[in-house]
Amino acid sequence: MGKLGVSIYPERSTYEKDAAYLDLAHQYGFKRVFTSLLEIKGNQDEVVGNFKKVIDHANELGMEVMIDINPGLFNQLGVTYDDLSFFHKLGAWGVRLDLGFTGAEEAKMTRNPYGIKIEVNMSQGTNYIDNIMSFSPKRENLLGSHNFYPHRFSGLGHDFFVMATKKFTKYNLNTAAFINSQAATFGPWPTQDGLCTLEDHRQLNLAVQVKHYLMMDLIDDLIIANAYASEAELKEVSAAFNDDFPAITIIPAADITADERKCLFETLHSYRGDRSEYILRSSATREIYRDRPFPAHHTVPIQRGDILIDNVGYGQYKGETQIALQAMPNDGRVNVVGHIDPDESFLLSYLRPWSDFRMVEK
Repeated sequence: MGKLGVSIYPERSTYEKDAAYLDLAHQYGFKRVFTSLLEIKGNQDEVVGNFKKVIDHANELGMEVMIDINPGLFNQLGVTYDDLSFFHKLGAWGVRLDLGFTGAEEAKMTRNPYGIKIEVNMSQGTNYIDNIMSFSPKRENLLGSHNFYPHRFSGLGHDFFVMATKKFTKYNLNTAAFINSQAATFGPWPTQDGLCTLEDHRQLNLAVQVKHYLMMDLIDDLIIANAYASEAELKEVSAAFNDDFPAITIIPAADITADERKCLFETLHSYRGDRSEYILRSSATREIYRDRPFPAHHTVPIQRGDILIDNVGYGQYKGETQIALQAMPNDGRVNVVGHIDPDESFLLSYLRPWSDFRMVEK
């Protein structure tokens, strides 16, 4: 089972605020903590001391702290890849290598005596991971995570993301990606337009980002990249991540009937496997509510994302629930009873035949 995570940036906030945020995240089941030590300005002991204080607090909560680091900092701290005692003393669960070595070093680092996890960058799209694997790393200590992108329009595209991720999943390595809070205000750098792995997620509600990742089924852990997400967001993310079935948000039509509401919101839907290119069929409702009348109303032309229920004019199909996959004419036998929330309409492409899902009202 994957884990949820949050990010903290001790150099850009206070211990009190970070600790309060970790307490709140822990309350909603968040397990991982991402932080970054990419550069140390000013008094090194003071900076490291501040990090240790907040890492200790995370550890007291049973959370797992991953520290993002670049090779330049190894020199500054006097750390070598074959001696990770510095990170052990700091209380780190793992070290993320923002930039890697040659493969041999990463493999050797996974065999450290402290059991510290080594997380490598998944967003390069090269054969980097194959190279590490050729040096026989200790597999349970090797993880992958994608980058996040503070610059608008610089995040990963979907096809590249899938290609780069599959280079890791073929080895059954733990994978992670970053999602973007709309309430958070800062990250590791002064300038940011949000922080996300996938560019298409930048403006989306956090729960929708989570649903998308779950439906792609390629990523284990999801980490909110910017600080601080609101309590409402943490609650939504936790609910979406732990939901037994994907929940598609629906905006009902103004004249939806009580029986149609039951079909949509009180039934677990199942995408029929003998699929059509025009409609996604959930046939159970025509059996469950076969005794209900379903009179014709709102039989307007059909658009992609419309929620449909066959009315009494459709004979044995009366009461069947469908989602339109493309525009179609309506001959009067189909009631248009709602529409997928526009922010979630892209999720239609990720619903798989034979999979179950729920509909929830916006």
